[in-house]
Amino acid sequence: MIHAPLSTARTARTARTGRTALLATALTASLAAAALLGAPAASATPSDPPGTLTTTSLAPTLVSPFAAYRIPALSYLGDNVVVAAWDGRPGSAADSPNPNSIVQRRSTDGGATWSTQATVLQGNPDTAGSGANKYGYSDPSYVYDHVAGTLFLFSVYSKDQGFGGSTFGNDDANRQVISAQVSQSTDLGLTWGAPRLITSVVKPGTSSAAPVAGDVRGMFATSGSGIQLNYGSHAGRLIQQFAGDVRQADGTNQVEAYSVYSDDHGASWSRGAFVGTGMDENKTVELSDGRVLLNSRDHANQGYRKVALSSDGGATYGPVTSDLELPDPANNASLVRLYPDAAAGTPEAKILLFTNANSQSARQNLTARVSCDDGATWPFARQLNAGFSAYSVAARLGGDSVGVLYESSYSTGIQFAALNDAWLAYSCGGVTPIAGTTVTGQRTDAARNLGTAPYSAGEQVPYSFRVTNHSTGTVSTTPTAGNFTPLVAPGTGNCRYLALAAGASYTCATPTHTVTAAEASQGYFVPDTTWSVSPSSSGSGRVLGLPVNLTAGVHVDSATISGVSIVGARADAGRDVAASPYAAGDTIAYRFAATNTTATTVSVAPSSGNFTPLVAPGTGNCRYSSLAAGASYTCTTPTHTVTAAEASQGYFVPDTTWGVTVGTTTTSARILGTPVSLR
Repeated sequence: MIHAPLSTARTARTARTGRTALLATALTASLAAAALLGAPAASATPSDPPGTLTTTSLAPTLVSPFAAYRIPALSYLGDNVVVAAWDGRPGSAADSPNPNSIVQRRSTDGGATWSTQATVLQGNPDTAGSGANKYGYSDPSYVYDHVAGTLFLFSVYSKDQGFGGSTFGNDDANRQVISAQVSQSTDLGLTWGAPRLITSVVKPGTSSAAPVAGDVRGMFATSGSGIQLNYGSHAGRLIQQFAGDVRQADGTNQVEAYSVYSDDHGASWSRGAFVGTGMDENKTVELSDGRVLLNSRDHANQGYRKVALSSDGGATYGPVTSDLELPDPANNASLVRLYPDAAAGTPEAKILLFTNANSQSARQNLTARVSCDDGATWPFARQLNAGFSAYSVAARLGGDSVGVLYESSYSTGIQFAALNDAWLAYSCGGVTPIAGTTVTGQRTDAARNLGTAPYSAGEQVPYSFRVTNHSTGTVSTTPTAGNFTPLVAPGTGNCRYLALAAGASYTCATPTHTVTAAEASQGYFVPDTTWSVSPSSSGSGRVLGLPVNLTAGVHVDSATISGVSIVGARADAGRDVAASPYAAGDTIAYRFAATNTTATTVSVAPSSGNFTPLVAPGTGNCRYSSLAAGASYTCTTPTHTVTAAEASQGYFVPDTTWGVTVGTTTTSARILGTPVSLR
């Protein structure tokens, strides 16, 4: 993960003039942030191409007794069923212990239309008793068990106190104790069972007068959505995140995060270990290798999201770090898998979607970001809403659709944004989405030693394609062109599949590529194919695979050189290359991130490449003379000038060579990046 420890500032350099790292570390945090954020380009508004975005207000009118709607929750239940919930707050927009209710709307057509608003957890202001016996439900979060088909709804259950005023203890009859409940639906949210109080699980400590270390004073389930794990020994586990004000050994309190999980489909719940200090509302996501990534709001409002990793299904977490690519104004956010049904270890399983207010000072500028590498970097970002933007929650809705439910005000601002993969404008190496399917490819010559037997012109490189149907209906997938044989139907060994069921995948391992003289000379070729998908979802698209190196000593997509990881990404997010293709002579922005994972200071320097500025000396070069152990930097100055040949073929391949010096030893490697589409 490219995350700096909280005690170590992550340093960014946007100019390279041979200055030492001592000067670099003196750069202010604001300069570091400006270099790292990679804000969306201003050239595309949310409604502009590429892709489509439609926004619907789900709570345009206040219904008595409510004075405000707040705190969205969202879940996709399959078969085009979507549920959305939020607080209905009477009298004001106040948090608990306001006697709030939780209301819900359902969609059975993937978010196109919605049922009328219904109250699923009814608060009681006890007006007749002047509020002496009031109670309320606040801060909804859904957790869907897709194995059992059961939907859970977590929330606060308050009486006389909310998070800030609650006493220690977990006696639900004590009106000074904030409680927690979970409700259950077995019919996709149409009806709900009675609330079940789980305060004794999520709020340890029975004494309100004599708390001990580990007791929790106030707590709440983080609103939005929880997850179910798909991989490994904890597959099937349900996880809902909580934040609690926890008594420390020295008698002070700290806001910490923790997972509450179930391994028996919600029959019982357990609390995981507390993690971090100064935490707040937090979310989790399962990574491609089965680890769980926690992402938290910073209770101290230091300007960035906090993250931690779990290797035991959320029971415990490692050290908390700050992700300086994710600025945050102390706000709830959302973190989900863009392909939740992807198999473990696949490229699709590494693609994450993060939504939040992209600001360090205000709840505004709602932005969707995509990571291709399990959250290590966030190279793709696009603005969803420029104005006021508070809490948000996202969900993959099936096929190529994504839903984001967010707050555009604290009264009637519950907005549902429906968008597609094309709108997100991401380009994750080796993964191409087409109408609800993904196409990936890989070489199948792993046994060949490219050091002793590099490919020459006329030789054939074996290759395979894997096609996965993420849509809800059967599709036909057909390659229509490409630089492989066999590939296109008809003919023995072609890669057409006429009836690929929903959720199914297939692998076509027959294709080979014949190396040209030009490819042998440059040391790689780019898999270049075109596919069509029909009829459940319909579309076609060009699939540019990761470069296939033909000689040894070449890294593809990223590289780790002497313990320093180096990865690059295009930095022109928001440009619609279909409507505004790049032409010969145009320049395209790019950036490189380097992280020193070793325990010693190193020097990092590019020595060649098809970018400028890049190589030292000269203003804007990407050299870093003294990169401390555990530190990272991002170089945002490089641009690539498009050649006539690249404009004609529609892409260019980032091609750079980097050297890492440890002591007196320098190790160099060539890195071929993901092909950058120009049209």
